[in-house]
Amino acid sequence: MSVIAEIIDTLENKIEKLFTKINSLEKKSQDLKIELTKSATIIRTQSQEIEALKAKYETLKVANALLGSEDNKRETKLKINSLIREIDYCIAQLSD
Repeated sequence: MSVIAEIIDTLENKIEKLFTKINSLEKKSQDLKIELTKSATIIRTQSQEIEALKAKYETLKVANALLGSEDNKRETKLKINSLIREIDYCIAQLSD
């Protein structure tokens, strides 16, 4: 009978260790989910900042070219032509 009791005690100890390990892994999983959520938020914020900075950079390039910079002259001319075409289209729509 004592052999069976020892086997049961061993099994109980192993089951207790398994439950402890499960709880530990669940806690770690929860922590990682929180960290992942925070990281995703940071990535979203940084992506928005990058897009805003790209827009500002493009605006500055156009403004710099309008001030006489030779670096982006072609791009500025293309942008102005595009804007003129849009204005012409709007005028045509209004006159119809």
